[in-house]
Amino acid sequence: MPDWQARTAAAAIGIAVGLGPTIAGGQEIDILMALPAATLTFSNAFIAEDAGFYKKEGLKVSNRTIVGVGAVNAVIAGSADFTMGTGPVFLRAAAQGQRLLALINLIDKPLVELVLRKDVADAAAITDKTPFDARAKALRGKTIGIQGVGSIVHAWQRLVASRGGLDIEKDVRIAPMDPSAMPAALQTKAIDGYATSLPFTTEAVIKGNAVMLASAVSDAPDLLPFAYGLVYTRPDMCTKQREKCARIARALAGANRFIHEKPDEALALLRKRFDKMDADVLTAAWQIVSQAHAKDLAVTVPALENSQKVSLEAKLLQPKDALATFDGLYTDELVR
Repeated sequence: MPDWQARTAAAAIGIAVGLGPTIAGGQEIDILMALPAATLTFSNAFIAEDAGFYKKEGLKVSNRTIVGVGAVNAVIAGSADFTMGTGPVFLRAAAQGQRLLALINLIDKPLVELVLRKDVADAAAITDKTPFDARAKALRGKTIGIQGVGSIVHAWQRLVASRGGLDIEKDVRIAPMDPSAMPAALQTKAIDGYATSLPFTTEAVIKGNAVMLASAVSDAPDLLPFAYGLVYTRPDMCTKQREKCARIARALAGANRFIHEKPDEALALLRKRFDKMDADVLTAAWQIVSQAHAKDLAVTVPALENSQKVSLEAKLLQPKDALATFDGLYTDELVR
């Protein structure tokens, strides 16, 4: 983004920040939010709707699930207004010349995990106490379900394989599928394991069907802080329709506060969204997910640097294409 355009965007957002949460003329603003998956990663969006934070800001938000990088492409194409996604996907788009603008970061820890079927783990003498590099080596020759090619889930699977000294391209097979289908595919032995976000990884472990092979929450401290819950849009959105940016940011910030201040009430709302999930599984997953929600919603350079590091290590981004600077890709105006 040219400097003049970045300054214009920042100025426009600055004006919007000063506006109170009142509905101009009593008219709702329609927004289409593209979500890459129906997992607890997107709890904030669900709670913003179900707890009334969108309504308070005069927003009528429609969520549309578009798997993996498709959600980003929908924003780029103009068929969606905003998306929530991870730094690696956001930055790879920028590296390819598709520069977007990140407004806030709702989650500052990577909530992605990889589980291995229990019988496969037993055959390899793998438990959750096994050193990480030895666990990662157990991926050799396995078929792993992933949420979408190019997604953070795919990146995590490849990064784990890399840290196990495996050939990323040859030693592990992938099987793209919806997260909700993964537990059944595991039980029928159609796959040896899967990578996705909570609560679907939590479910397999608690029910004894799988062993946690690699959790970014605990196995990758070098990736903290992380841009895991970025909310972003096209660069011109906040100049042409500044109220959308200001109101969506306030609503989602309110939902984040609600998660921290009233985690039990937030969980009660999420139970309605995940009504087919075992209550104990959802509770266990929520203890991790709720703590991963950021208290400071500012998009930071360290979080973006760690995000780009994942793409590089997973070989989804070539070093020659890596961004040398993140200038113009984010604003801090909405969190001041």
